[in-house]
Amino acid sequence: MAEVTLDRLLAPIERVRECQVRVELKLDRIVDDLGDLKLRTTNAEEGLAGVNRRLDRIDTSTPSH
Repeated sequence: MAEVTLDRLLAPIERVRECQVRVELKLDRIVDDLGDLKLRTTNAEEGLAGVNRRLDRIDTSTPSH
């Protein structure tokens, strides 16, 4: 059986660490993107609520025929 040395273990461990760093960076971007989407969704909902309020005012101020 081949002898297990620190040198033989170091390369695979380093590759795993490099992959972990890439995953962490991508996760950070996903978290940032999700925050942006939440903000945009809130802004869109607030805009829609404003439009609905205006439409409600039009409905109440217009006499029915």
